[in-house]
Amino acid sequence: MHSLTLNSDNRQEIAAALAGDRWIVACLCAAWCGTCASYRATFEDVAGRHPDKLFVWIDIEDHADVVGDLDVDNFPTLLIQHHELVAFFGTMLPDAGLAHRLVLAQSAQSDAELAALAASSEERIGWQADCNLRTLMRNALA
Repeated sequence: MHSLTLNSDNRQEIAAALAGDRWIVACLCAAWCGTCASYRATFEDVAGRHPDKLFVWIDIEDHADVVGDLDVDNFPTLLIQHHELVAFFGTMLPDAGLAHRLVLAQSAQSDAELAALAASSEERIGWQADCNLRTLMRNALA
């Protein structure tokens, strides 16, 4: 497996990995969702194409204490983050090529470019306040 799956036994390990310097790509799904179940293999494929990035699978119902306040409208939802900057938060079509291109495009940006984009709209400003996975995990462990 190229990605990690958040579970009750590995929260400290995931938190430590999130604190690292790698790009974070998290898939927010639910066990009951058929689209999510079929997307899992796609997510693994994309993770395998980006071994330098940290890919994390999170069931939003099993781990509502971590991501419960996030506004997940549809599945799968991807969250892409570098350091403390959330670069992308939104629904993703279950297409490996599209996800791969999104990860490439986001990770090609410098921290200065990401910071400028993070402040470029109310939506992106909201992502910084509400969707920072590092912060959400720290708060869940506190």
